[in-house]
Amino acid sequence: MDIKPEITWSDFEKIDMRVGTIISAAVFEKARKPAYQLEIDFGDLGIKKSSAQITDLYNTDILVGQQIIAVVNFPKKQIANFFSECLVLGIVGSNQVITLLQPEQKATNGLPIA
Repeated sequence: MDIKPEITWSDFEKIDMRVGTIISAAVFEKARKPAYQLEIDFGDLGIKKSSAQITDLYNTDILVGQQIIAVVNFPKKQIANFFSECLVLGIVGSNQVITLLQPEQKATNGLPIA
């Protein structure tokens, strides 16, 4: 696997990653690839929606209440009839199976990742 091009510290500082708690998860019927529609509580930042292709390891029942890490400062992206407002982060394993990045300890929703 190739390493991506080097970035500057200032490039990295532009990325706003936060911890949030999934408050709802539903199968995204209109997605081309299997995905869920998530609503995530980011505390003072509010609730944001995301489309996440995490169906291999997770089901909607176990996702609710889970804390995740997401990039919250991307522009909205339309996927079918849904607007994704943040990018949930995960580890891309073999066969593109995604394992969510999650805090080891419970954290306050909306806190930044450093």
